[in-house]
Amino acid sequence: MAKIKVSTYISSNFVKSFLTIFLPFFLIISLVYLVKIAALTSKIQITFAELLKLFSYSVPDIVFYTLPLSFIAALANILIKLSQDNELIALYALGLKAHKVLRSLVILAVLFSLLLVSISFLAMPLSKQFYKSFKSDKKAEAKLNIVAGELGQKFGEYYIYVKDKKENILNDLVIYNRTDKNSEQFFAAQTGQLNHNKAVSSLKLNDGYGYTYAPLKLQQAKYKSLEIYDGVQKTPYSFVDIITHWSRASTEPKIMHRILFFVFVSLIPLLSIYLVASFTMINPRYQEDRSFFIMFIVSLSLYMIASALEKWGTPLLLMLAIFATIVLGYTLFKIRVAKYF
Repeated sequence: MAKIKVSTYISSNFVKSFLTIFLPFFLIISLVYLVKIAALTSKIQITFAELLKLFSYSVPDIVFYTLPLSFIAALANILIKLSQDNELIALYALGLKAHKVLRSLVILAVLFSLLLVSISFLAMPLSKQFYKSFKSDKKAEAKLNIVAGELGQKFGEYYIYVKDKKENILNDLVIYNRTDKNSEQFFAAQTGQLNHNKAVSSLKLNDGYGYTYAPLKLQQAKYKSLEIYDGVQKTPYSFVDIITHWSRASTEPKIMHRILFFVFVSLIPLLSIYLVASFTMINPRYQEDRSFFIMFIVSLSLYMIASALEKWGTPLLLMLAIFATIVLGYTLFKIRVAKYF
């Protein structure tokens, strides 16, 4: 019963420390992503609701990159706090070994690693595809958004000028198209309307004249209604399911390297447990608090290994990196902590 209470106490303190660190990290990185999304407004028009929608597609990325760092920081923070408050010394005096003190944190690390694996291999590929699809659709719409009084606008292969625009109704339009070196087309209409369709877009003209010019003749036509279709082919964004996406790793080295990176980063909570504990489970009378230095070194080292795997890694190197990190952490823990407690 006492062991269960100790595990519960350590776990609850860790969760409080983790949330205190994770939430500021999450908010700071979120601001960076929001600025990046806001920069899109120079190219495409998006509403506030659409901005939030785009941001939601970035949430898996933000969580994936902030969670491992937050875990390391929270782990170092809780262990050094328990050490400085002499709570770990009290637990050792009661006969609880250092390995058993870490047991509840190891279980939490497993859960965090499983969460990171789910985010990286399931949520992130889908969210990136939704993000790209949204951008593709909005850029296609932007090409059809005619602004009143602006020169040089194009609808398909036609140059268009609109004097006035009210909602989706265009007033006093002029359209020009040069079909080849010796032939030109010119259209004028009192009103017009843009029609958007996923397959094809068109511009409907009402009450106007059309002229076709060639070196030896000029043709004129009066029309009540004329519809011009956008001849530029639009290729809809093609979604790929998760299995198909990752199965391409056998033929595309970039995806294989991405898998290696995701696996290693997802295991950081597990890999960092003994490394961090080796320097933060201390006797405050004889050992100094170096938790900030340890957080920095462990985080930097693990992410450097992950980055190296993303550039030059192989499955064998991934297994060697994981094995070496586990052995190093356990050896340091045994020499610096378990030997005495």
